[in-house]
Amino acid sequence: MNKVRGISELRDYGKVAINLKSIMDTRQVNVYQMSKLTGLKHSTIKAYYTNAPLTRVDLDVLAKFCYVLNCNISDILKYVSHE
Repeated sequence: MNKVRGISELRDYGKVAINLKSIMDTRQVNVYQMSKLTGLKHSTIKAYYTNAPLTRVDLDVLAKFCYVLNCNISDILKYVSHE
């Protein structure tokens, strides 16, 4: 049976890591090319590419990344537990 965690354990909840750099590097797509292919600003792509601290993730941006890179959202976003 899965353990459900309570609110008191939230301080050690982990984080969601953005793995865009690895996928872009594998596909040999740089930030400039991704900007041209998606129509997104260079600064937007760079924030995701460098795994900069983001407070909100834009689902439309993720959809564009997935389309251009022919991948799934789960290839880009990874949950990293602190356990």
